[in-house]
Amino acid sequence: MAFRADEAASSGFERAKKFLVPVTLAPEVRAESERALLEIVDELGPVVEEYPTWHPLVSKHNAQNPETLPSERTGYRGLDHTRYFAHGFITCPYAGAEDVIESAFKIDHHCASITAEELDVSFYAKGAKPVLVKCEWSDSLAPGKLIPKKLAVPLMLEQELPCWRWSSRAERWEVMRPYLLGEPHGSRSSLFVDQETALAMKRAYMVMVESGMFGPLKID
Repeated sequence: MAFRADEAASSGFERAKKFLVPVTLAPEVRAESERALLEIVDELGPVVEEYPTWHPLVSKHNAQNPETLPSERTGYRGLDHTRYFAHGFITCPYAGAEDVIESAFKIDHHCASITAEELDVSFYAKGAKPVLVKCEWSDSLAPGKLIPKKLAVPLMLEQELPCWRWSSRAERWEVMRPYLLGEPHGSRSSLFVDQETALAMKRAYMVMVESGMFGPLKID
């Protein structure tokens, strides 16, 4: 089935709204929370399932074990009941919002600033303390909140090039695609990058594979 970005974004929003704005909240509270969620999507891009391994929000991981979701393994503390957007995420702990904020500000990246703030709005459940973590890029994004080719390709190369030091097999593009394009994705684009950027990333990755630097191509 062809990847339809609009449908994927709409479906993701409905799932996030159901999770973050439950029917257990009072009607007036739900209305306010839904408005806030729409504003966050407008600022940070569509709801996503997983980040590309080179995205600043998950970049602080063990190089041999790349991550696609924010966690303690990517430098955060106190995350709980979390939903993700292309350039940020909401996490809703019942306690320890300060830990989330403090840990987020400690994450350093050369292409973006990671910031965090506690929200004055109800998300997930009464008593939860929602925190919004943002990836504020140092360069402009492309239309649709997409990451431009001039950022995505070098960030991917920074992520993948060092693997030649320990790799014994090269993975096929089809295997690597969800890790490098993020989720949800199609064969030629995702909610993070457009077709032109995804094609440039594939070409760059295949040049590395074809050089033999990772070892023989893994068949299965």
